[in-house]
Amino acid sequence: MKAIIWSKYGAADLLKFGDLEKPVPKKNEVLIRIKAATVTAGDCELRKFDIHPLFWLPLRLIFGILKPNRPNLGQEFAGEIEEVGKEVSDFKIGDQVFGGTGIKFGTYAEYRCQKASLPMVTKPAEWSFEEAATITTGGINGIHFLRNAELKKGQKLLINGAGGSIGTYALQLAKLDGLHVTCVDSAAKLEMLRFAGADEVIDFKEQDFSKAGTKYDAIIDVVGGISYNRCLESLNPSGRLVLGNPKTSHMFRSWWTNKTGSKKVKWKFAGDNIEDLNHIKQLMIEGKVKAIIDKSYPLDKVPEAHEYVDKGLKKGNLVIKIGAFALY
Repeated sequence: MKAIIWSKYGAADLLKFGDLEKPVPKKNEVLIRIKAATVTAGDCELRKFDIHPLFWLPLRLIFGILKPNRPNLGQEFAGEIEEVGKEVSDFKIGDQVFGGTGIKFGTYAEYRCQKASLPMVTKPAEWSFEEAATITTGGINGIHFLRNAELKKGQKLLINGAGGSIGTYALQLAKLDGLHVTCVDSAAKLEMLRFAGADEVIDFKEQDFSKAGTKYDAIIDVVGGISYNRCLESLNPSGRLVLGNPKTSHMFRSWWTNKTGSKKVKWKFAGDNIEDLNHIKQLMIEGKVKAIIDKSYPLDKVPEAHEYVDKGLKKGNLVIKIGAFALY
């Protein structure tokens, strides 16, 4: 089968288009012919092994000390089931499905074996494979971060780094909850964020939101890199700071903040939550949330897609078309 082979940590051009052996499903797995995948910031961070210091060593042990022990990257997919293991009862041959791989990765390929217990649900027939592929990471994390913000209708939320997959889903979910949402990102993404429902947008290169004097009931920092103290100063007395990509120092400082004051800091990571995946699916069926897709690439152009994400250009989601959708 055609695939993007990941054999070294480092730059995007180390990813190579080639052939891998087609996998065979185990008794608790299904074989999926992948029609679409995505390139996320998380895929690019793992490719470079730009990993949080606290998790660097354990993840290096999992993914390989000197070189990757997984054949390819990609953590989201949409496709069609071609084979079903004898212990699988929730899915059948011909089901169109979408979901995520957890830390297994491996969706930059024409086929993938997936445990039926991992987050995966059937795709409505009227949806494209491209839009379905974008949902799992952004949708589950968007719900998770918004839940941790603990906001009520009419309250003010700021999302830092709102222009990616997680941010665009979190924005739409927040508007459904009746929140006033301010989005911070680069200038090129602000028009898209307004279209997605943002009440206010801020170009982080032109304006430091923490110096404007506005107080928020919660701040969700998707990307990290902003001042911990200034975020706390920008919160109302009982506000919440939700860290999606926390620095080690922020993780430790949060303990003291939570113990000594009314403002709370949270940095718990989202899990493989099938209930949340079904929830975002239902909202999309009802037309209340939409997939925001910037660009699509064929499978052999994944290195170019990674370079695009590395430059911080991605607006919403970046899709990889696979198999019959792409010409090699």
